Amino acid sequence: MPAAGRQGGAPRRRRAAGVLLLAGAALGLAAAPAQAQEYRYWSFWDGKGGSWAYASEGPATVRPADGSVQGFRFTVSADSAAAGKPRAAADFEALCHDTPARHGSKRIGVVIDFGTAADAPGGERPPAARGECARVPEDASAGEALAAVVRPLRYDPNALLCAIGGYPKSGCAEQVSGSGGAKKPSAAASSKAADGDGGPSAGLLGGLAAVVVLGAAAVWQARRRRG
Repeated sequence: MPAAGRQGGAPRRRRAAGVLLLAGAALGLAAAPAQAQEYRYWSFWDGKGGSWAYASEGPATVRPADGSVQGFRFTVSADSAAAGKPRAAADFEALCHDTPARHGSKRIGVVIDFGTAADAPGGERPPAARGECARVPEDASAGEALAAVVRPLRYDPNALLCAIGGYPKSGCAEQVSGSGGAKKPSAAASSKAADGDGGPSAGLLGGLAAVVVLGAAAVWQARRRRG
C-alpha cells in the first residue's frame, strides 16, 4: 500500500510541475516588452508653470484661455514619455509682453520647435525654433492660434497635423523603425502616435497570463480531486 501511494503521488507532482512551468511561461510572456515602433511627427504640449506637459487632446479641440502657452515639437519617439519637449521655456510673459490684453480676444503664447537634425527626414534641415504671441478670438482653438502665427500648415485627411511652416515637406506621422519598414500608421494610431507602440499592452498580457495560470490550476485541482 505505501508503494501504491508513492506511485500515485508521482503523477500529481508531475502535473504540479507542469502547472508551474506553464505559469512561468505565461508570466514571462507578460514581462516581455512589445517591439517599439517609433514615429516621426509633430507632438503637442501644454505649457504649465514654465514647463511642458504632453497634451491630452489635439490642437483642434483644445481651447486655451488667455495667458496660456502651447508648444509644438517635431520629434521621433515611440510614446509620450520619450517624446522630445519644446526646448524653449513655456513663458507667456516673454512671448506676449508686447501684446496687451484686448476685449473680445485672447492671447496665446505659441512655441514651435522644429526638432533636431537627427530627427529630420532625409534631405531636410529643421528651421530655427520660434516663439510667437497669437491674438485670436475668445473661442479659438490651439490649432487656430498656431495658424495665426505661422503658415502654411499641412493636415492629412484625418485632420492630423503633418507640417508646420512647410516642415517637413512630405510625409505624415511615418513609422521610422520597427518591423515592416516605414509606413503611415492607421487613423487611430495617427491620432495618438505618441501614446504607445501599437503592440499588446502590459496590462493585456498580464491578464492573459493570469487566465492561463488560473485555468491550468483549476484543471490540476480537478484531476487531483478525482485521483
